Amino acid sequence: MRNRLFDVVDKKYRRAKELDFEIGDTVVVTIRIVEGDKERLQDFEGTLIARRGGGLDEMFTVRKIVGNEGVERTFPYHSPKVVGVRVTRHGRVRRCKLYYLRDRVGKARKVRERRISAEARRAAAEARAAKARAVAEAQATIEAARADEDSETSDAEVAAGAT
Repeated sequence: MRNRLFDVVDKKYRRAKELDFEIGDTVVVTIRIVEGDKERLQDFEGTLIARRGGGLDEMFTVRKIVGNEGVERTFPYHSPKVVGVRVTRHGRVRRCKLYYLRDRVGKARKVRERRISAEARRAAAEARAAKARAVAEAQATIEAARADEDSETSDAEVAAGAT
């Protein structure tokens, strides 16, 4: 069982809105850059080749080609510096790590596109919404159980002090 303090910290720093992308997708990651007292947004566009970690430690790696050289950048999923991730193209892959793309040259670097029908896209959105509702209900149930547990503990302490 995890300590409740971890849950408090996790909840405080967790991203409010989940980012929706998968391995193989071509994404545009918008990053907040602070230079002195100025702040600006910069885009990094490339193919998502890896995701690792869990919770606040989750990271994702994006690879792009600049001047015939590969550039990879790893971003923390829950970082406030990552403003957003926009998917421009869905890739069809059969692996969870696409490190083999590092050795590919030319057209072999491309990832096949995954075409999704409007019906399938709508069904997936409904499934994600249902999952989000189920997770929220589960969190509410857990919080209610913890509140009941805390009140029972404080009642027991009061009863023990009265005797």
